Amino acid sequence: MIDFITFCDYTGTFAFAISGIRLASAKQFDWFGAYVVGVVTAVGGGTLRDILLNATPFWMTQSSYLIVSALALLFVLVFRRYVIHLNNTFFIFDAIGLGLFVVVGIDKTLEFGFPMWVAIVMGTITGSFGGMLRDILINEEPLIFRKDIYALACVFGGLIYYICMQTALSLAMTQAISATSVFMARVIAVRYHISVPVLKGEE
Repeated sequence: MIDFITFCDYTGTFAFAISGIRLASAKQFDWFGAYVVGVVTAVGGGTLRDILLNATPFWMTQSSYLIVSALALLFVLVFRRYVIHLNNTFFIFDAIGLGLFVVVGIDKTLEFGFPMWVAIVMGTITGSFGGMLRDILINEEPLIFRKDIYALACVFGGLIYYICMQTALSLAMTQAISATSVFMARVIAVRYHISVPVLKGEE
């Protein structure tokens, strides 16, 4: 039986890979190109996190992440009529992956003995950097640099994680609440058009 953080890791990989493949399909990428975008989306943030933590990138020691990304491609191919043509599909899978990966990043950083503020930074990187690479590969302005509440949702989830750690909640419950808070922050921000003010240059 897998633990909750492993569940988050694989589910986040699957969700992020689908979000990347979904956008690649909109750009008319071939199957291999879509798979590459999906893999980069799924492992990009965690790869940078591991490099900064001076650890071997996780996918280089476990091929399961590449397999999960391949399953995501298969999922899109089988259910493409529903996945590709639903405009909110990308948002839902991206928000799910974002929340789960924030928790994975925080948990791994704390295991390496770093303080909580570093864990929040690494959780944000784990959640958002893969999406930034995805957007670059498909020639889109990275979502993290727009006015959308994206990276800030990761920071919010990290703060919730820290607050929950100060209580009697179990680790699994802390992780679940943190991941859910990231997802809800994204949903609420999009639903009510909450955004970060744009930095305007001289007119």
